Amino acid sequence: MSTSTPAADYAGRRLGLPAHGRGSVAGWGRRFLALLVDWLASLLVAGFLGGAGVMTAQDWRAWLPMLVYVVEAGVLTALAGGSFGQLVLRVAVVGADGRPVGLLRALLRTVLVCLVVPPLLSDRDRRGLHDLATRTVAVTR
Repeated sequence: MSTSTPAADYAGRRLGLPAHGRGSVAGWGRRFLALLVDWLASLLVAGFLGGAGVMTAQDWRAWLPMLVYVVEAGVLTALAGGSFGQLVLRVAVVGADGRPVGLLRALLRTVLVCLVVPPLLSDRDRRGLHDLATRTVAVTR
């Protein structure tokens, strides 16, 4: 008896998404790399805006990279279907119904990502608590 997942059961099947290719649920590696690209870009922009001391600041500037990330990811997700890192790595964020995500929902999703725990807890469709709360899914472009 095999303990592997049957071919008919895959991440995104319950949402009506394909198993592979465009529109399928994006893999964890690609999503993590997109987050890493976003964070590095946010650090660069925050350093430009707040000076070199952003990384060692003990005042409001310590929060500047997070603020830059929330604005960047939230606005770009609403306008282009994904953050800078997601666009680079060909990941799109769409509603569970396949429709684009509006600004408020994109901002809420981004804030939940910043809490760290929601993305770490996911269902079998690779939707973290942040995706479940905002009725979104990350798919391959």
